[in-house]
Amino acid sequence: MDFTFTEEQQAAVEAARAVLSGVAPDAVPSPALTPGAVSDDIDRPLWADLARADLLGLVLPPEHGGAGLDPIALCLVLRESAKVLARVPLLETSAVAMAVARHGSPALRAEILPRVGRGELVLTVGANGRTGHDPAELAVTAHRDAPSSGGWVLDGVQTGVPWAQCADRIAVPAHTDDGRALFALVPRGAAGLTLAEQVSTSGERFAEITLDSVRADGSTVIDGEGVWEWLRQLLATGTCALALGLGEAVLAMTSRYTAKREQFGHPLATFQAVAVQAADRYIDLRAMEATLWQAAWRLTEPEETGTSGAASTGALPVAGDVAVAKIWASDGVRRVVQTAQHLHGGFGADTDYPLHRFHAWAKQLELSLGPAAAHEEALGDLLAAHPLG
Repeated sequence: MDFTFTEEQQAAVEAARAVLSGVAPDAVPSPALTPGAVSDDIDRPLWADLARADLLGLVLPPEHGGAGLDPIALCLVLRESAKVLARVPLLETSAVAMAVARHGSPALRAEILPRVGRGELVLTVGANGRTGHDPAELAVTAHRDAPSSGGWVLDGVQTGVPWAQCADRIAVPAHTDDGRALFALVPRGAAGLTLAEQVSTSGERFAEITLDSVRADGSTVIDGEGVWEWLRQLLATGTCALALGLGEAVLAMTSRYTAKREQFGHPLATFQAVAVQAADRYIDLRAMEATLWQAAWRLTEPEETGTSGAASTGALPVAGDVAVAKIWASDGVRRVVQTAQHLHGGFGADTDYPLHRFHAWAKQLELSLGPAAAHEEALGDLLAAHPLG
């Protein structure tokens, strides 16, 4: 595997850094420390800036005004956005748009993709089940409307849907009577769709959405084999990218603090115990990075690796690489922020200092990824089913 990024991918990183350079990571206090501190909307000025820099069209096909780049480029930009805790649904919008570009009907692509690239359309996705642990597609049922209509009727509950109140379309996964997984792009104001307010650990708006006989036109439903599984893996990999960027920002913040803070006449960074802890967290980040790029690389060519996650070459399915990335990201981001809190001492709990915001976001990312033990079990099952060598 070649870890060298292309010129186009490097240009995307530079553009993202330029756009994000003025974003303040402590713009919204943590609700855990400041009750009622919830941001009502995404950062609309930043969203417009991302559109003007063509970053919202980064992964869209050129025929729809995009740059035609891959999940690696998306993850590179997501990593930069996490360093400043950007309050934009870049992952959700880009991931759903990629799925539409690959598997949507020509009419749906023409309707959705240009508007996404211009920043006119915000997309989100319900990737959690009703309990937050079951597969998301099992939380909603989909059955055919009138046989001649080609439409679908959706019933069920999805919880923890990020920025649902601000999104124009919500990608809702569902399962059919014969067990297939699909997803529908449902307008936020669709008849039968209700939203209940939820607040994430990071202080962003989530929602529990209830679908009561919500009708979805057949043109807005993507029903290809393995499409939802691919989108789910892309969302997980993008979340790992967010965890990496956040962890890198926190370690840099800790490095600056320990280099200036003195105890017994010497900077904290000169103490062996402090240096060892920082080195351990650096190793965590490098492992998170290596496993992230492996997963993103496997997702760049779904035709070869298989949209269902099974590799045509006999290698471990894509789900295995994503599971490894999730193991390192879930545990790694937690260890990085915990060490940062420890080495910052009292400053780590000071709401005037941005570390508490990073800690809240890290906890939300850890919860979104799920426990490492569960991914280790899933990886074991994959290895048993696909023995290597």
